[in-house]
Amino acid sequence: MNKSISIASVVPAAGVGARMGLNHPKQYININGKTVLEHTLSKLASVSLIEHIYVAVSESDEYFGELDLKHFALSRVKGGKERADSVLNALKAMSDNPPKWVLVHDAARPLVDVEDIEKLIAQCLASNEGGILASKVKDTIKRGSLYSEETVPRDMLWQALTPQMFIYEELLSALDIGLSTGATITDEASAMELQGKPVKLVEGRSDNIKITTPEDHALACFLMSQQKKSS
Repeated sequence: MNKSISIASVVPAAGVGARMGLNHPKQYININGKTVLEHTLSKLASVSLIEHIYVAVSESDEYFGELDLKHFALSRVKGGKERADSVLNALKAMSDNPPKWVLVHDAARPLVDVEDIEKLIAQCLASNEGGILASKVKDTIKRGSLYSEETVPRDMLWQALTPQMFIYEELLSALDIGLSTGATITDEASAMELQGKPVKLVEGRSDNIKITTPEDHALACFLMSQQKKSS
């Protein structure tokens, strides 16, 4: 890979994790002696092409400053009300010295495989197009409310994961336009899609789970212990 390529990472970490039923944000849950956020940052820091990490944290966050993060090349930036606001704040914070590419990763996905991150980067750089890690849907999918109304063909269905990687200027513009027009932006890819930009699907491991519920935390603890055994 070309070492001159400039890549920065953004980690939106301003959520409160209401579904976890905790009195602190989910990114500070402990897994094997470290917080979820520390595990996530370690994965990103393991990728040599990522030059700097911007962590978007709520101004009222009392926990971030207690972490020992001095060995990471990172900056804390102001988090926003929603994920897209946090990412846009981070992009604006780096505007004086913008990177060529930005790789956005959920704070609550500590199990992401480093090789998957490197594969995403390689494919985006090779095609000069943005892309996301995703996993093919395996289960039968039903559409409905209280009752199943339709079985949805899953041949072309993917579960969106992170990281999601895009050219800095294009993502900045897409988020700015999307938020200013009131569009529903659930991830960076959705903002790019609204602007007609290509979003490459790069298959990643399905155990790259997002910790949202207590059940997810229990599963993440198990999967993390399995990763350590195999490393």
